[in-house]
Amino acid sequence: MSNPMSLEGKVVIVTGAARGVGRAVAEMALQMGAKVCAVDMNREGVEAFAAGAPDCAQAFVGSICDADFLKASMATAISRFGQVDGLVNCAGIIRPAMIENMTLQQWNEILEVHLTGAFMWLQAVGTHLVERAKAGEQVRGSIVNISSDAGRMGSIGQINYATAKAGMFGMTMSASREWAKFGVRTNTICLGVVETPMTEVIRGGRFRDGLLAKIPLGRFA
Repeated sequence: MSNPMSLEGKVVIVTGAARGVGRAVAEMALQMGAKVCAVDMNREGVEAFAAGAPDCAQAFVGSICDADFLKASMATAISRFGQVDGLVNCAGIIRPAMIENMTLQQWNEILEVHLTGAFMWLQAVGTHLVERAKAGEQVRGSIVNISSDAGRMGSIGQINYATAKAGMFGMTMSASREWAKFGVRTNTICLGVVETPMTEVIRGGRFRDGLLAKIPLGRFA
């Protein structure tokens, strides 16, 4: 029996792949047999990842909000691996502040990365998959947007982040409705607090006990 979880023959793009959840996803995709395109602004992180599997991984260093970088990355991925079959939108930043203290710059920076950047990559990968389907190929593509419990419940000190993560639900469901007929699945994974460098502040003494009290297992992911 073939392994139903195998990614052999698949090419997957992972944004935010230098560390944290994105890095873990990229490493797992490799282990499952995929070719992985790792995207991040952290050159050291993605290049180290790609160096560990030079025949199966490609590093792309740049901002996910840069349209020229996106276009060039897609072209290189298709040229090297022949196609793109999946995307994990995982790139993220935080700019915490209470509502009354939040600057417009803090608000815009979060929405640019978590919504605009994610949309740009979803659009690019989805369009590539749809074009293949229209050309007669039997496409089985998958796009996964990494959201957060903050998008469902709100988050003190992170209204910008919570708003962006809530917006991902609408983006995901809209893409699902438009592209399902072409064989493209679009889903959102809604994470709680994960032990990554990005969550160090909220896992600190001020918020730790309150957060853990809301988690039945009493531990962070």
